[in-house]
Amino acid sequence: MSTKLTLILALALIAIAAIAGVALWDKLPEQTASHWNVNNEVDGTMPKFWGALLMPLVTLGMLALFIIFPNIDPLKANIAQFRKTFNLFILFIVAFMLYIHGLTLAWNLGYQNFKMSAAMLPVIGVLFIFIGFMLRKAKRNFFIGIRTPWTLSSDTVWDKTHQLGSTLFMLSGAFAVIGTFFGGTTAFLLALVPLIGSTLFLVIYSYALYRRETKA
Repeated sequence: MSTKLTLILALALIAIAAIAGVALWDKLPEQTASHWNVNNEVDGTMPKFWGALLMPLVTLGMLALFIIFPNIDPLKANIAQFRKTFNLFILFIVAFMLYIHGLTLAWNLGYQNFKMSAAMLPVIGVLFIFIGFMLRKAKRNFFIGIRTPWTLSSDTVWDKTHQLGSTLFMLSGAFAVIGTFFGGTTAFLLALVPLIGSTLFLVIYSYALYRRETKA
């Protein structure tokens, strides 16, 4: 998918989400639910304006970064090698953010016969799995991927770290999906612990690879 088409589709999705927020304005409470704890209980609210429009605005800002930063990256030629996959990732992120926006609007409109974690975790899991897929294709750059001082210093360290990182992120995504069937704290731990553990391990792994390479 071309970057131009990606931008058009992403902007269209954001516009639809913003229009939905405005169209439902009169039906939303003055203080909208904005955060849920691990037990699916509301523990945070925000004024109606932000409840209706914050997520589309944040997504628009993220889209701007996704479009601008790769073009000013000193290694943008490397990004071009997996640009189509990255463009799909952009659409996935936009769709994910607006999915959360839709769930939030539905809850605040009174449609509360669902658990927020059960609605979010499968999608978060699929997102992690797609990130894993993208990591397998990513080439060394300063914007996308597992960017440690050691991966950025060596194509070999970058490639080996991302090959392992791809598998670990996919497994983390699978655990997040499995967490849907448990709920509560267990679901929270299944979603976060593998991801955090994988990230920390990959930082150490990239350093070990770099040390081995520089000693060779």
